[in-house]
Amino acid sequence: MAISSRAFLGRAALEDLQTERLRLLLAEILPHNPFYARKFAGIRSVTDLRSLPFTTKAELLADQQEHPPYGTDLTYPLDRYCRLHQTSGTSGQPLRWLDTPQSWSWALDNWEQIFEIVGVGKGDRLFFPFSFGPFLGFWTAYEAASRLGLWCLPGGGMSSVARQRFLLDHAATVVLCTPTYALHLAEVAGREGLDLCSSAVRALIVAGEPGGSIPAVRGRIEAGWGARVFDHAGMTEVGPAAVECVQNPAGLHLLEADYLVEVIDPDTLEPIPAGTRGELVLTTLGRVGSPLIRYRTGDLVCVDPDPCPCGRTFVRLNGGILGRGDDMIHLRGNNLHPSTLEAVIRRVEEVAEYRIEVDRSSTLAVLRVEVEPVPSARGEEVAERVERAIRDDLLFRAEVRAVAPGALPRYEMKARRISHR
Repeated sequence: MAISSRAFLGRAALEDLQTERLRLLLAEILPHNPFYARKFAGIRSVTDLRSLPFTTKAELLADQQEHPPYGTDLTYPLDRYCRLHQTSGTSGQPLRWLDTPQSWSWALDNWEQIFEIVGVGKGDRLFFPFSFGPFLGFWTAYEAASRLGLWCLPGGGMSSVARQRFLLDHAATVVLCTPTYALHLAEVAGREGLDLCSSAVRALIVAGEPGGSIPAVRGRIEAGWGARVFDHAGMTEVGPAAVECVQNPAGLHLLEADYLVEVIDPDTLEPIPAGTRGELVLTTLGRVGSPLIRYRTGDLVCVDPDPCPCGRTFVRLNGGILGRGDDMIHLRGNNLHPSTLEAVIRRVEEVAEYRIEVDRSSTLAVLRVEVEPVPSARGEEVAERVERAIRDDLLFRAEVRAVAPGALPRYEMKARRISHR
């Protein structure tokens, strides 16, 4: 069966495929993988996925600390592995991840599905403006595109201005980057007098942050580039897992032929119905060399209960990744996701960049927001509008002040806009 046709299988056929792939995965890893051999000790047979315990990032990090440097979630001897990547470490110790050639090929297969879903193919020129460091980033996208015979334009080791000129010189049609960096490149283009809207770029595939499915963020990117935004989600330890289809913007189809998908209540750990917000749990069916079984991603999602007009039967996450449970800001009785705050701030079009501090040094916590206005705007007026928008939409007061244009940092990969005191 062609990889792309799996997305249109009926649910019964798709579940049969998943069950068989899970059976093969467990048969391969349980004799050899020390991490899961220990974790599943005493489980005599698998009659239901829910009979298996969850896997958490904290477990994996503890395992790598106890068995440095790579831990024991390895199905084969080290000489079978060919790739090393690690998480960005934005929330603490980086998590290292190894892949065999077969597992790496599986990740590339997933990106081929992603390209098919968003309509990328022959004739496209793909520009990758990132530094190709040890984080997974767009490594798999780059190599999958190369394997498909597409033009691949690497943009590592360049300034933002040089990257802009490079993508224009080589008539790039698709750009792959974070939402934050897409906004920054549009800002740079305006400052340098470069007209992105008349360029060959027709699409941006963005990942690494929730912004791709936040209407205010994606609207600003699309206006700055004159191109369609496609959201994408994945993790270093999970691989490329989800993408937005052409027909139904601001949502993500999970690649269910390659992942078992669950959404649970993060408190009770029980499954929840479609249309209810919960935590995404994934099982990687093809990453046999370094598998994850019932992995609690920490991502908060809501499954769309309605069929997608694209005709694909893969589960669709309405609004994409809505936030992370561990990123929640608790402020005077309010529980606030950073993506919710960003959606409010970005609606003020004169905000070029922002930064947040949560100050708990006194009895009552304070939320401080620094906003950097575009050069043509008056900073005090922009700060007042942001403060009013937060008060009106989120029903609490924040201390908002303007800083000079260019004062706040710009990010190529995941933005780090929130600090705690």
